[in-house]
Order: sequence, then C-alpha cells, then structure tokens
Amino acid sequence: MSKKLVLALTFVMILMVSAGVMAQTEIEVWYHSGRGAERAVTQDQVARFNEMQDEVFVNLVELPEGSYNEQVQSAAVANDLPDVLDLDGPFVANYAWSGFLHPLEDFMSEEMKEDFLASIMSQGTYNDHVYALGAFDSGLSFWGNRKYLEAVDARIPTSVEDAWTYDEFMQIVEDLQALEDVEYALDFKMFDVGEWYTYGLSPFFQAFGADLIDREANQAEGTLNGEKAIEAGKWFKSLFENGYANQNPPGDTEFINEVAALSWTGHWNYNPYTEALGEDLVLLPVPKFEKQATGMGSWAWSITNNSANPEAAWKFLEFVLQPENIVQMTDANGAVPSRSSAVALSEPYKDGGDLDLFVEQLETIAVPRPVTPAYPVITDAFTTAVDNFVSGGDVEEELNTAAEEIDQEFQYLGIN
Repeated sequence: MSKKLVLALTFVMILMVSAGVMAQTEIEVWYHSGRGAERAVTQDQVARFNEMQDEVFVNLVELPEGSYNEQVQSAAVANDLPDVLDLDGPFVANYAWSGFLHPLEDFMSEEMKEDFLASIMSQGTYNDHVYALGAFDSGLSFWGNRKYLEAVDARIPTSVEDAWTYDEFMQIVEDLQALEDVEYALDFKMFDVGEWYTYGLSPFFQAFGADLIDREANQAEGTLNGEKAIEAGKWFKSLFENGYANQNPPGDTEFINEVAALSWTGHWNYNPYTEALGEDLVLLPVPKFEKQATGMGSWAWSITNNSANPEAAWKFLEFVLQPENIVQMTDANGAVPSRSSAVALSEPYKDGGDLDLFVEQLETIAVPRPVTPAYPVITDAFTTAVDNFVSGGDVEEELNTAAEEIDQEFQYLGIN
C-alpha cells in the first residue's frame, strides 16, 4: 500500500471520527425486572451512560424476575449469553464453575477492591476470582409496629447485642397474638415461594445451630437433616399450627394493613412500610436463639465469557458501581450500599441513619448462602422441604429427602 493511500485512509478515518461516523461498541445487558423503582433507576443509568459518551452503547434487555434464572440457564446452555447480566448472588458460583463468567479483578484497582463491603466481595468470589459485583447488599430482620409492641409492653432493642432472647421473643409473639387488632403476630411472606424461602428462612435454621450443608465436607446429610435442623423445622412449623403466622397470605399486605404485628423481611420494604406506618415503624435486630443469623447477598453484575468486548462491558459496570450511582439505586430500593464510600453518602445507612442496623448486622451476624456450584439444587430442595412441612408434611421426612437430593448433586458434580 502506497504512502499516499495510507495517508488518505488515515485522513478519512479522522474525518469519520470527528463526524461521529465511527460505530460504537454495542453490548447487550440483561437484568431482572425487579421492583418498579429499582427498574426505573437501572433504565435511567443506562440512558445516562449512553448519552454521556460515544464509545459504548448499552442495549438493555429486561427479563421477568420470576423466570429470570431459568432463562439465563437456557441461554448459557445454548451459548447465547449477553455481554453483561445480573445474577442473584448465590448463583454466581454455579455460573463461574461452569465457565460462563469473566473474572473482574484485573479491571479493579486496589482502592476499589478495598471499598466494597466484605460481604459483596465474598458472594462474588469463587476459587479466588471475583466474578460479580453488586451495587447493593441486603438486610434482613423483623420490622415491628410500634403501637402493638407498646401495647404489650415489649422492650424495643436497637442493636445486635441488645436483641431479644428466644424466650423473650416467644413471649412477645404470644402477647401480640392476643391483641384484638392483630390477626397474626408474624408475617413471613409465605406467598413468595422460591429463593425467598432459602434466603429468608434458612437463617432461622442457622440460629438453631443448623445449616443447609456442611460447608467443609460439601455434604447435607447430618446437617440439613441433623438434630438441630429438625428442631428448627418443628419450631417453624409450630408457628403456623398455633396460628401465629399465615401459611397462605393474600400477598404482601398483612403488615401494611396492620393485621400483622411483626414482619420478617428486608430492606426493600423500608419505603412502603414507612409510607404505611410512619413513626409507628420500627426496625428490630435479629433475635438471639442459640445464635443470631441474618441473610445477606443480592443481585450482582457480571461479565460473561460470551462477550467479545469485556473492556467495553467493564466501562458500563464501572459507571453503575460509582458511589453516587449506587446511592441512587439504594435510595430507590432501600438496600444496603455495596461500597463504604457509598454508605457514607447514604442518609439511611450512614452512622446514625434509620437503617444503620442493617450495616451492623452485615458486619457481625450475616451468613452467606453456600458458595458452591450445587447451590441451585440446594435452594430448590430446601424450598420444597419447607413448603411441604409447613403444609402439613413431616419435618424429618422432608429434610431427609432434601439432604439426599443435595448429596446426589454433590456426587454428580464430583465436589464432595
């Protein structure tokens, strides 16, 4: 090629760049639809990212949350994953083990790594590689209706150390149930069969000293169906048999309509609960049983190995994970900001904020769901067991079945 031709082509390319003719790198991003406010923030951040620069264009694809994991699994098997997708935290290990995810640590500065909450780094790390980073972590505890608690002279604790004991908790539940306006002392969101059962209800098993699996041995036998797990299951089943909780609630309305006095749920109900109860809303620390345990982990962004442009994908992730954008999201969904610098910017979560208890619990008593490729089977088996024994099945039989299914999966994967 002659020097004149090279110069001419270079000149044409310069003209194209200056005129904005050069094509952007387009990446496809999948995300679960989530709640309305959360969805709106994601859409706004994508729009702002696309407008602020002309190197990368994000094509955002929304998938229904209820079937999200199934659709992602199907796409993975068909080698049709997008550049970026968000994954529910405990599923990260399975996708990483399967070779579907691109490591992120090489894109991250040391300062950025140190700024993320330890829980976020833990849920996104598998075999010493970081595969997913979330904009937020989750908090889980009891929300209470102050007027009902005061009506039974219940002590209202404010810190992890000051939490109710088991005996104190059970007495308060009994007293609340006796109030005329209270139909159910407890609201456990039992309408939400699925991952909620594992995320939301397994902490009670851990509080009794049990767990979903033996995490060192990669085995469920003797743990999920062990003595302490059976005790936890029988206790939980008794709450429904005694009428303290509703096995078939009409939806997420019992606490808002003040027919339930205590609601076991997470950060995502902060805004609607505040709107409904105002100053009567109180956030309570997780009670002390044999130990204290709360859930953690949430949706996180990942880059897939299907992406031909992981650097472009990281530009988008780096944008949505800026502290200001994290706070925009957590102001909308009530979640715990994923970076310390974002926590400091968050009115509810900074020291002295209305929700700083969630940060304290994440730092002290949070238990991650098992970080293992077997997790999809673990959560399905546990969910089925709980659903069955709450509906009248035998606790020990259901937990035996679940443990057997999980251990078969460990054997199939060759990791026990």
